Amino acid sequence: MPELPEVETVRRTLAPVLGATIDTVWSSGKKLRLGQAVPMAQLRKLIGARIEGLRRLGKYLLVDVEDRNSLLVHLGMSGRFRVNAGTDERVKHTHVIFGLTDGRELRFSDPRRFGQVDVVVRGAERQHRALAVLGPDPIEEAAAVSGEHLFAASRGKTTTLKSFVLDQSIVAGVGNIYASEALWRIGVRPTVRAHRLTAARATELAAVIKDVLHNAIEHNGTSLRDFVDADGASGEHADYLLVYGREGQPCSRCQTKIRRNVVQGRATYYCPTCQKA
Repeated sequence: MPELPEVETVRRTLAPVLGATIDTVWSSGKKLRLGQAVPMAQLRKLIGARIEGLRRLGKYLLVDVEDRNSLLVHLGMSGRFRVNAGTDERVKHTHVIFGLTDGRELRFSDPRRFGQVDVVVRGAERQHRALAVLGPDPIEEAAAVSGEHLFAASRGKTTTLKSFVLDQSIVAGVGNIYASEALWRIGVRPTVRAHRLTAARATELAAVIKDVLHNAIEHNGTSLRDFVDADGASGEHADYLLVYGREGQPCSRCQTKIRRNVVQGRATYYCPTCQKA
């Protein structure tokens, strides 16, 4: 699933559509996330509106248009949101298309249909059911993702630290890849219970989460299977991952072979030597 760095990369590469006007809206008619129909009545209200801004909250993309509306897009597991020429052939599993007056199209495709396309009121985004449950964004609201925040949230939590970091109500945008990377960076085993997080470790974890995400953004995100940016280019950060996907390879700190196991249904990578705590 695309995580914060991948969605941020899409946001940045969508910049050429700023100032363009939405002319048409099309839907395949197929349902997307949680069996929800694409809200065509709401999307049609965007016709004639100029695209004024591009924002991101956690793993959600927000395309601001005139009249205080914003298009909300979640890529799910396999979604793509791309800029195409109107003459380009539509790829299979294209589900929503926004035609622009200059002939270009914004196309949302999603083979697994776990993605989401909706409309929210700008300034009231947090009232939307998908955004209301999100914790602070570690890039856009960096000060809020502090050691104090993580330490307080971890009190009484018996879930694993890996699951704690993945909890979107605590920190928005961190997924499986960057949770594994962050925990390797601070030398803590993913299976340690969250309530054992000390104040000092929480401060370290908050800083490392931001650093891991910033590094991934610099390399345009991680492409393992489906992810491409708005231009169709793959991210380059897979070459810089230090633990995720490196099972059997030597740890870059101690040369012990990286291990993989499944923690609460998620593939988890760690170093059995460096991450003893």
